[in-house]
Amino acid sequence: MNLLTSLRYLTALDEHKHFGRAAQACHITQPALSNALRALEAEFGAVIVKRGRNFQGFTAEGACVLASARRMLQERDSLQQEINSGIGKPQGILNIGAVPTAMPIVARFSAMLQARFPGIFPVVLSLSSKELETGLESLALDMGLGYTDRLRANGPRLRQIWQYTEHYFFVRKAASATNSALQIGQKITWADAAKHPLCLLTREMHNRTIVDRAFNDAGFVVKPVMETNSILTLALSVAEGDVCTVMPGALVSAVRGYRALEALPLISPEVRTAIGFMAQGGDRPSRTLEAALNFAEDSAWLRHAAAHSGLLSS
Repeated sequence: MNLLTSLRYLTALDEHKHFGRAAQACHITQPALSNALRALEAEFGAVIVKRGRNFQGFTAEGACVLASARRMLQERDSLQQEINSGIGKPQGILNIGAVPTAMPIVARFSAMLQARFPGIFPVVLSLSSKELETGLESLALDMGLGYTDRLRANGPRLRQIWQYTEHYFFVRKAASATNSALQIGQKITWADAAKHPLCLLTREMHNRTIVDRAFNDAGFVVKPVMETNSILTLALSVAEGDVCTVMPGALVSAVRGYRALEALPLISPEVRTAIGFMAQGGDRPSRTLEAALNFAEDSAWLRHAAAHSGLLSS
């Protein structure tokens, strides 16, 4: 077994935090995975994995090996892409993470990118901002779509490409569902929205921090009657229950087919948040990442993103 294969097993263990699931993801048996990791430890003359009845993390030496493993595997994958890709025809896997509120935009981006470059295989994951930062820093992600102001403050140094400005709507059940699509109502203040029973995203989501801050600025501390980490649940809970919610424009655009819903632009305060793609800066990107970053700056794509990011109150 070659070194790179063993390093892939190591990164799989880090991703899944479980020997059995890591082995399954690598299409090998658990004993084979354990043997490969022990051989890796023998290779470096150090204990890499903390062992007990279950996976307990990595030793300090193991963390160093893991960081090097990610860099080596990225270099190997970039080289393979360079070899496989002809001029203007990038080929390879592209791992993209996005915060839940940006999923409608990243879904369109990935589908349009794949249509333009059939050799690119996007893998799109919905992640919290914290998970997005960790994935970009560890090189588990090639690029991410999220809150650029937060990552500037807390994350690694990244190349950033602005995509759209997020703003917010109060979404409730429509008084009548006679129209063929979601209705856009009159503006409403955050203070008035706070008086309704709310379903909001869970607190680990950066969107929740933004929403809570807006309510606080309006003089209210909101206690939602329901929380979720699913953007689909936000819409369905309003359509099927007696709650309301707060959604950014991209989600409003994505659920416009729900004629049972009504979206009211939120004001006082006016909340605007920049959303952009992030990727590790510095080194020359892989062919797939380079193509994706160039596409993210394409004027036709940016117009499409603006049209579907909920610019309904401007």
